[in-house]
Amino acid sequence: MTALQARSILDAVAGHALASGWFERVNRHEPKSKNPATDGVTCAIWVQQLTPLGPASGLAMTSTRLEITVRVYTGLLAEPQDEIDPRVLDAVDGLMGAYNADFELGGLVQEVDVFGAYGAPLEAKAGYLRQGGQEFRVVDIRVPLVVADLWPQAA
Repeated sequence: MTALQARSILDAVAGHALASGWFERVNRHEPKSKNPATDGVTCAIWVQQLTPLGPASGLAMTSTRLEITVRVYTGLLAEPQDEIDPRVLDAVDGLMGAYNADFELGGLVQEVDVFGAYGAPLEAKAGYLRQGGQEFRVVDIRVPLVVADLWPQAA
């Protein structure tokens, strides 16, 4: 049986954030803290969805689409306020470029589904989040990964 290599995949996604130099913190979990960090730019990474992929599967093996969320965020009242969006967008731009350049995450996946051949594409969506009594400017990046031939099918 083939294994998903979840730790290695999450480490590879986090590795891009760690190597970028844009972040004060890189967390491999969705923030739940009552007092999340409000200083600097933070990155949080978690699994969003795992779906069998009929169009990418064969008669003997099932391929999957693993969707990772990468959240880039900073305190909404960070100073200078005119630099909040440029700092966050610079980090997002760097990560989006990294996921395009490392298309197979070092051979761990078949591809980053950049254009959405098997569902929603790689994309970044901005918004706001209130957590732990604080407000944040956030950009969530959807990182859709195709993992080929993950599970054998019974004959």
